[in-house]
Amino acid sequence: MLAGAGVVPAAGDIVLARVLEIGQHQRLESPASRRQMLFPGDEILVAYGHRYAPDQFLAEVPETLGPCHLIAAGGLAGQVVAQHASMDEPTAIEVLGLLTDSDGTVTLGRLAPHRVRSWPGGLPTRPPVIAVLGTSMNSGKSTTLGCLVNGLVNAGLTVSAGKATGTGAGNDSRLFADAGASRVLDFTDFGFPTTFNCEYELVRDLLPSLVDALSSADTDVVVVEIADGLYQGETRRLLADPVFRETVDQVVFSAADALGATAGLQLLHNAGLTVGAVSGRLTASPLASGEAAAVLPVQVIDTYDLCGANVAMGLLPRRHWPLQ
Repeated sequence: MLAGAGVVPAAGDIVLARVLEIGQHQRLESPASRRQMLFPGDEILVAYGHRYAPDQFLAEVPETLGPCHLIAAGGLAGQVVAQHASMDEPTAIEVLGLLTDSDGTVTLGRLAPHRVRSWPGGLPTRPPVIAVLGTSMNSGKSTTLGCLVNGLVNAGLTVSAGKATGTGAGNDSRLFADAGASRVLDFTDFGFPTTFNCEYELVRDLLPSLVDALSSADTDVVVVEIADGLYQGETRRLLADPVFRETVDQVVFSAADALGATAGLQLLHNAGLTVGAVSGRLTASPLASGEAAAVLPVQVIDTYDLCGANVAMGLLPRRHWPLQ
């Protein structure tokens, strides 16, 4: 291990830490994605990272190896600087040192199976790509994507799924695989514990790199989630970037309420993006769905109706027909 007063951690560094006091995060995700109960005194391996979670914590990589916090159950260490009023105090951890080997500090980037590449001319070939975006954290994006994947698989298509931005955790990837996706990847497979506070150029190139890695020869459709809401920093910049329009053919928008759906749809249209449908948490309420359907120019689809083959196939970008 590497330790001492002069050591400055960086996002992606893997750190050995000891749990001091249990707070908001009482469990830590295992390599098999089981949320294991934490106890004071447990020693854990986690990665430093920044976090942007409006419903939970705003956190950053600290400048020293001093005590800090477990800021995400997926295994993220950082210093909380702000938190939602509903959150308990973060789980406190004592840093013992950075993990090292003969090549130096062990990082997620070194261990990652994929690399981000630059695509100045866009992807030369790819299957149709549908992106799922939302109004905010917890607007139902991952469930919407999972149901859409399931519907496309039920229609007989081979689907790859991924998550281009967000905070590393195994639950979304497991959901996509359970839904029937043949290939699942996210930003952690490219060495990012989170994408918050990464250089924008890396985040921009990550999207087509992820789509390319998901586009195996037998893939009919790629479905990709973009984390958080449209006003989040990376998402807002991505929507304004030509790379997004070159990589994504159609959007399914997830919203928590009718007003959010209306505002989000306007932002997406202003960015020149085609929106095939609105879904997400608002569809849990017949009243909210009715409000949205009365004012939106696109269809409002109940999240679990996306599991139907005909419904899902109706969201495929028409310019890619026929797929087979």
